[in-house]
Amino acid sequence: MSDQPVLQVINLSFRYHSRPDIAIEQISFDLQPGEMLLVAGASGCGKTTLARCINGLIPRSYHGDRSGSVLVKGREVSQMSLVEVAQQVGTLLQDPERQIVSSYVVGEIAFGLENLGLPREEIYRRMDEVFDRLNLNHLRERETFTLSGGEKQKVALAGVLVMRPAVLLLDEPLASLDPASAHEAIQIFRSLADEGTAIILIEHRVEDALQARPDRLLYMENGRMCYLGAVDTFPKELNYHAVKLPAPWVVQRVMQEKKPSLMTVLPQPANPQAEKLVSFKNVSFAYGDGPEVLHNINLDIRQGDLIAVLGPNGAGKSTLVKHAIGLLKPTRGEVLIKGVDSREQSVAQIARSIGYVFQSPTHMLFAPTVREEVAFGPENLKFDKQDIQRNVTESLSVVNLVGMEGYPPLGLSFGQQKRTTIAAVLAMRSEIMVLDEPTAGQDYANYTRFMDMLCRAQDGEGRSLLTANFKATLFITHDLDLAVTYANRILLISEGRLVADGSPESVLRDFTLLESCRVRPTSLLRMNLELLPKTGHFLPAEALAPYFSDAYSKSNHSISAGL
Repeated sequence: MSDQPVLQVINLSFRYHSRPDIAIEQISFDLQPGEMLLVAGASGCGKTTLARCINGLIPRSYHGDRSGSVLVKGREVSQMSLVEVAQQVGTLLQDPERQIVSSYVVGEIAFGLENLGLPREEIYRRMDEVFDRLNLNHLRERETFTLSGGEKQKVALAGVLVMRPAVLLLDEPLASLDPASAHEAIQIFRSLADEGTAIILIEHRVEDALQARPDRLLYMENGRMCYLGAVDTFPKELNYHAVKLPAPWVVQRVMQEKKPSLMTVLPQPANPQAEKLVSFKNVSFAYGDGPEVLHNINLDIRQGDLIAVLGPNGAGKSTLVKHAIGLLKPTRGEVLIKGVDSREQSVAQIARSIGYVFQSPTHMLFAPTVREEVAFGPENLKFDKQDIQRNVTESLSVVNLVGMEGYPPLGLSFGQQKRTTIAAVLAMRSEIMVLDEPTAGQDYANYTRFMDMLCRAQDGEGRSLLTANFKATLFITHDLDLAVTYANRILLISEGRLVADGSPESVLRDFTLLESCRVRPTSLLRMNLELLPKTGHFLPAEALAPYFSDAYSKSNHSISAGL
């Protein structure tokens, strides 16, 4: 590494004009060429504000009171033009929908280079390099609107890498990627750092991010630095209730604290004899004249199901659930919703039974305020005013947005936008809740809060009757631990086919099958499988601690082996 920092953040503070509280306060660190800094912390802790100060969006696009300095190669960012900053700091946003501007993948990758006026030969040479590096040649001629969320994330990353920035600023780059793609991206980040690129990796998926072997960790709470240092051990400053950490770390911390484990409400096993809510019968589907993307799908969604849909990017997971809500109709076969063919029902009719939260919140948000956004659905369904008010209030409480009712949804952070869309669907009181990547942009505390309410709410236990209303919940996710913790049934989709359908304990023990579907086992899954004879159920990491004896924890088993 060079002795000269490529990035210097000195006593940086910022307060948005639109908000009363300070967003970040007295942040200081240097970043050397080839150094990777992992930035972690709960939603709202100031990570994104820090990123905006580094890439120049503050003070240009976001206004407020800024003090301190941000220097890139010795130059103050606020004094540089955005074109100058963009050539030195490459930014990958949380939501690729906000970053992709071209109709075709090849045009998207070339866009930045063309704006720099580089010769055609240089543009093609750089593009070939990044297509090969990210293994994206199969997407080269695709239209960007046809890509899955994970594929869009890869294309957005390619558009940044082709610019060869000195500092690579990654804001939750793994959020839309399947586990195997996330692992591949992590290896690319590591190789870029080894080649001299300075990297800031902002990520909620800390266990995955640790595989990149970051040089240091910056942990933030309430806009302040709580820890800046090595990550070879579990720093005591990290709050495992706020940030999702590797299961062995959490178990060790709980055992050290000697606190009783919180009672966990376990999901009831799926009942194959329960009422059928949605049925897929020999369903195949193709977009227009293109190839089939779903092949002969047969499955029933029944009352009491808590279904996690797993599989690689582009496998057809979102296409599958869009059939359940009537947005798509089968090319062959039929989808029955409460016994009626989806072709005979409008999307509005189906919405009374099934609520759907899109992967990208920008596909749903349009209202001027959060309150109006959440009230829109129940108003269209002709709920009475009292029920609308109660549903809006309760839904915003479930997703931790109380106090933000008057904010414009599109002015919120990506994670807050996602929770707004969840609240909007909650308020409609549909019988089935369908969520596409519910944890994207969410810290551990927020997503466990609303997932607990969605999947574990029970009448008579002081929990929300609003969420207890659901007869079934289905969520598409690349977060395997979400499936381990909340699902009572797993659907594994690969290349448009349903390759597994069963209980988490049965499907998730087949590592060969998982890896063939680009699902990588996590420390929480491994620990649960190891302890299953004792527990009888899959449990969150905190609830596993009582099952470890002192002798066991001192052995060479997974808890002391860490990752």
